[in-house]
Amino acid sequence: MIKYTLILSVILLFSCKNQPTNKTKIVSKNTIIKKEKKVLEKETITFPSKDNLPITADIYKIKETPITILLCHQAGYSRGEYKDSAIELNKLGYSVLAIDQRSGNTVNNINNQTVIAAKAKGLGITYLDAKQDIEAAIDYLYKQNGGREILLVGSSYSASLSLLIGVNNSKVKAVASFSPGEYFKGIDINKSISNYKKPIFVTSSKSESASVTTLINKINPIYLTHFIPKVKGIHGSRALWKTTEGNETYWTSFNSFLSSLKTE
Repeated sequence: MIKYTLILSVILLFSCKNQPTNKTKIVSKNTIIKKEKKVLEKETITFPSKDNLPITADIYKIKETPITILLCHQAGYSRGEYKDSAIELNKLGYSVLAIDQRSGNTVNNINNQTVIAAKAKGLGITYLDAKQDIEAAIDYLYKQNGGREILLVGSSYSASLSLLIGVNNSKVKAVASFSPGEYFKGIDINKSISNYKKPIFVTSSKSESASVTTLINKINPIYLTHFIPKVKGIHGSRALWKTTEGNETYWTSFNSFLSSLKTE
């Protein structure tokens, strides 16, 4: 009996070591809010990018509510850019996923684990290198939520990547773009996004609004919501942070856009 138990243990150990590495890995999980009978949970996971680099992501989920919003950070940042904004989106009724792209660093005391992994493997960490991470996250969400189209949210360089990706991706229902710009050498964003035929929300700081207006001037206005703040505002999705003057006005406009998607 001892002999058979030993053999079984060896078999189990060997099979565990040889499990596929391209599945979702749960890093941590905890309940963050219990309010109005809604259980909101935060879970840190990893899943593979298109080249199998592990993407680290935080799920902010309302129990029984499918994840339909993908949150992408700006340059030099991590998924921590949405540390508070994700919870606010939960309160509005949305489950969301915030990812670390391979181009970034640290914000709100949250390190970008995807870029750490990319550097360890000697992979590129430019803005355009991160495009495949966003595309892989879209595919991951679409599969996990039962084939529901998602809202793709980008900030700064990822705002431009989100516009580029969203224009022809059938898994993306709409795009929210915080401070997009012509950030990529050899790519004309203005021209690339001219044939959009899905809802788009665009905003920025007040000082950036003129250049953003030029960037999106070829998009049919029937698909476009462009919020220009009356206050100074700020670059990227930090506009939603509580520390940003006028964040309430950004939230009002953004929530109005989100609500409009429910009626389609």
